[in-house]
Amino acid sequence: MKGLNKFFKNKRVLITGHTGFKGSWLSEILCNMGSDVVGYSLNPPTTPNIYELVGLDSRLTSIIGDIRNYDMLSNIFDEYAPDIVIHMAAQPIVRTSYEKPVYTYETNVMGTVNVCECIRNNDCVRSFLNVTTDKVYENKDDNHSFKEFDKLDGFDPYSNSKSCSELVTHSYNNSFFKELGISCSTARAGNVIGGGDFAKDRIIPDCVRASINKEDIIIRNPYSIRPYQHVLEPLFVYLTIVMKQYKDDAFAGYYNVGPDERDCLTTGEIAGLYCDFFNKNSEDKICWVDNSDNGPHESAFLKLDNTKIKKVFNWKNVWDIHKAVEKTVEWTKCYISNKDMRECTDCQINEYLKDMG
Repeated sequence: MKGLNKFFKNKRVLITGHTGFKGSWLSEILCNMGSDVVGYSLNPPTTPNIYELVGLDSRLTSIIGDIRNYDMLSNIFDEYAPDIVIHMAAQPIVRTSYEKPVYTYETNVMGTVNVCECIRNNDCVRSFLNVTTDKVYENKDDNHSFKEFDKLDGFDPYSNSKSCSELVTHSYNNSFFKELGISCSTARAGNVIGGGDFAKDRIIPDCVRASINKEDIIIRNPYSIRPYQHVLEPLFVYLTIVMKQYKDDAFAGYYNVGPDERDCLTTGEIAGLYCDFFNKNSEDKICWVDNSDNGPHESAFLKLDNTKIKKVFNWKNVWDIHKAVEKTVEWTKCYISNKDMRECTDCQINEYLKDMG
């Protein structure tokens, strides 16, 4: 998207969840654009993690804290006065939400309330984006591709807490932000993949761990259909939304940020793609095996209709799922080979920008 570099240069951007997988990639992009990035988050959620591997700590202002701590968050707004807020801090794992539902709701719902309240009480913010999930919708597993006006009612504690986060944002927008001249949107993203994701209970990180340890990939739900896209796809949509609504409030709204229909695959298919790319020119071969474990409920079918972002922003997806998996394997092999991970990450960002045109 033309104009992003110029727009974000010298803008002060507060990112909650900047030490996470998506937050780290977003921070790297914005640092490269010359933004003044302020991050508020817990410590990186895994060891290893992309945040430390690319050396972000030395290139942004990082505050380690809990999104549930309103006083600490409020002090950050007072001290740094961000122009833009991108809220990504969350408890993001479905299985963890069954184990820790109260913590999940406190983080994902009251965390959003805290962010919105800080924005309401400060006159610095011009553009606010809350990043949620494709799982916010009521899902009856009926082969229905969700549109933005469909009912919000996630099933499990994680999904439901993100539905609540959406509703909190809508309420603050209607009650306060519009009157204060703050442009506000939410982005409902599908499953993202890419180098540097080491989280538990996710298919690509499971593939990465298996390839590092030279083990088979264990798959719990090989026939579940999910929308998959490279992490750079939604991040550049987020930045486009933030920029456009900063300039014109007419662009503020609620957006599905998902891949095209062709990139909705079963978990087994995505694991098979990973194996194909990893095994190419590699002495160590890996494969996946079905080991369904009768775990907690997860939807069998989940797809997003991304017509709105295409129409409103003239958006088109840049990397299809084959390219996304190929670049994920490329990043992983760089990591296994102890290469410069910042250089690898920046190379992929620049390649994506070139393909974007």
